[in-house]
Amino acid sequence: MNTFQTRRIVVKVGTSTLTYENGKVNLQRLEKLCKVLSDLHNSGKQVILVSSGAIGVGMGKLKMTERPSETRYKQALAAVGQCELMFLYDKFFGEYNNYVAQVLLTRNIVTNDHSKQNVVNTFQTLLEMGIIPIVNENDTVAVDELEGMNFGDNDNLSAIVADLTASDLLVILTDIDGLYDKDPRKFKDAEKVDVVTHIDDTVREMAGGSGSNRGTGGMSTKLIAASAATAAGINTCVMSGDDPSNLYRLLSGEKIGTMFLAAEGSL
Repeated sequence: MNTFQTRRIVVKVGTSTLTYENGKVNLQRLEKLCKVLSDLHNSGKQVILVSSGAIGVGMGKLKMTERPSETRYKQALAAVGQCELMFLYDKFFGEYNNYVAQVLLTRNIVTNDHSKQNVVNTFQTLLEMGIIPIVNENDTVAVDELEGMNFGDNDNLSAIVADLTASDLLVILTDIDGLYDKDPRKFKDAEKVDVVTHIDDTVREMAGGSGSNRGTGGMSTKLIAASAATAAGINTCVMSGDDPSNLYRLLSGEKIGTMFLAAEGSL
């Protein structure tokens, strides 16, 4: 894959990357992510950020250690956390003279042709204006999503956004540095897979386990997102979000994380 020609990038960041184990925001990592994305933006690339974390940040702010099971509490936490997240994004991106815009989506918006086109137009206009869109599921009103019936998670949402915006590359930042042939947390001899040309049952069997207690995703959801994005002709990389500066290495052509190559013949 020639990453030098990549112009429009969707970067998805998960709750486990944005927060500490206690649920509070990892300010150092968040600030570094904003700095790197601002620098890429300044270099001429168009950047779209899909950010999880509203519920997790809400939990941290309200000093809650257990993710609630009732939908109404999840909605309330999302409302609190989304406000805090956008405040921080606006602050950190603003320090590098970049503007951000909040885009909250629900599935019914992108499945209706008319509203879907409005979303596409909004993204295109924001990018033309040099504004960085920050996207999240609208957890405060999307009851179905909170119960696993809407986008499912922000991994899937990021693939949909990458397709809607005709992006060149989707990067999913997570708490593991790629796809392994077996669970690296259990097996010391596990080996990372650098490149996947086709997602089949063998590849799916390599994924397992859920994410942290602060998020909803796991490697299996990354594979679903990668499958959707690559089918749409978008190369997808799953990599660790511990050091956002590794995005530079990825875009310079280094083997970082696991790269899922766009399907041949896809548009």
